[in-house]
Amino acid sequence: MATDPKLLEAARKVTAHRAKVVIDHIIKHGYITTEDLKDTYGYNHPPRAAGDVRDQGIPLDTFKVKGKDGRSIGAYRFGDPSQIEDGKLGGRKILSKQLKKLLVEKYGAKCSISSERYDELHLQIDHRIPYRISGDSVETERNIDDFMLLSGAAQRQKSWACEHCDNFITIKKPEVCEQCYWAYPEKYTHIGMKQERRVDLVFTGKELEKHEKLEKIAAQNKTTIQEEIKKLI
Repeated sequence: MATDPKLLEAARKVTAHRAKVVIDHIIKHGYITTEDLKDTYGYNHPPRAAGDVRDQGIPLDTFKVKGKDGRSIGAYRFGDPSQIEDGKLGGRKILSKQLKKLLVEKYGAKCSISSERYDELHLQIDHRIPYRISGDSVETERNIDDFMLLSGAAQRQKSWACEHCDNFITIKKPEVCEQCYWAYPEKYTHIGMKQERRVDLVFTGKELEKHEKLEKIAAQNKTTIQEEIKKLI
């Protein structure tokens, strides 16, 4: 089946190596399997390789085919051309040192999720609304309010939570993210589309003794520290 001209035009704008490998294979063969990604190209995490293509604004559909051993395996092919996301074509724009400086000036050198202070070098710029949903603005000037600073641990937590959220997987509505804890922890109505609330506590210095007491109590009661804190409130 010939590739849609609109998809071909969008594909030409992709230069990122891994995404381009996936795209070129699909153009040549019609689809690419998880076996192709692992055995032919050495990508041991196929969903991430497919995610790279989606990050470039190119829609992909996931379906099942028979593998070499006859078992059902995953495969990817181009999706609906009307779902091409123009704001993502050409890939993510580089987040500048100047943007990080502005974020530190506005929020301080701290993680927006835990509120814990860090050396600036250990903080990462994060799109409040995941790039795969919103893309980058086509405007020259960035809106500082679209970003926040996260520690490496917090960014990994957010990535895992977002990747398992229905809005990230299928719905893809920025307005849903705008009300989520992982995008706006300072003001939110849900966590990953669940009616939950969350408090992150950091114990430092002399406060570590309190944490050790909570650990002992939780061990005695066969509960968790979180559950013991709730009992105290």
